[in-house]
Amino acid sequence: MSYQSDPGHDIDGDVYVSPRYLAGLGDNIDSSFQPVDTWPHHRTDGECQLLIASPDHRIRIGWFGDYFDVWKISAAENAVAAPRWTVGISDKMPLEIVRDFIHALASEWDEDSESFLTDPSYRWSEAVQPLLDAGWERKPVTRGVIEIVSPDQLAGASIDVVSCDPDAEVVTLWAGRGRYPLRAEANFTARTPKRLIAAMAASFVAPDPILRYQADLSPELAQFAQLTPVEPPKPPAPTPLDVQQAAAARRPPALGTRSVPRWSTTTLPPAVAGAALPARRSGPLR
Repeated sequence: MSYQSDPGHDIDGDVYVSPRYLAGLGDNIDSSFQPVDTWPHHRTDGECQLLIASPDHRIRIGWFGDYFDVWKISAAENAVAAPRWTVGISDKMPLEIVRDFIHALASEWDEDSESFLTDPSYRWSEAVQPLLDAGWERKPVTRGVIEIVSPDQLAGASIDVVSCDPDAEVVTLWAGRGRYPLRAEANFTARTPKRLIAAMAASFVAPDPILRYQADLSPELAQFAQLTPVEPPKPPAPTPLDVQQAAAARRPPALGTRSVPRWSTTTLPPAVAGAALPARRSGPLR
């Protein structure tokens, strides 16, 4: 299978990675914050290198580039309250998947809204419904944890359905083999609205592959991925004028007038004049 890029845009990568949850972090980190470009940005030299907060500071998105959880996102009832919920996202999670989650979160925010704080659903399945709809397998409950696993066994969700701690990490979306630090993870605490978790789950199963430079891929993930080289855009079809000009370029040049011998109508060329005279007879005349 091949994928055509938009010829109107620069191609940022030389391979398409599929399934997309194995694409790894990527190098254009700022694009993950595109949904909140208009929110205040604060850059520091501390552990949190970039902090983006909603105008009322109830939502905070931190970038911790030197740690396993490079994104830490939280929501609180007011600017100085403890977080109601948090999510930590690891350094192997594709930034495009994180961007989809941030987009869903930012879409629910305004100064008079509290929807991003509330979770009216008590059904664990709503957090991972896009995975179930895509045919991912539900495993039997083991020690109070439900596992949802992709057909290739390379991604899934873990849901703790017995924990009563509101600050416990009860939902994990993951991709890759093994455990920390070999795989991508997003860990959500108990009061995270399930529809926001579902927004990230939907990005896991989106059909679009992700562009990456092959040399920058995470070896732990790329070894299991399908890599398809990017095909350069096809040149446009030639116009009739292009065809005419190409034909003219292949046509041999015509002879110039100086190279064509010319004679008058009354004078024959030497060779022709000689041929017209009768042969001279030898011997005496009679």
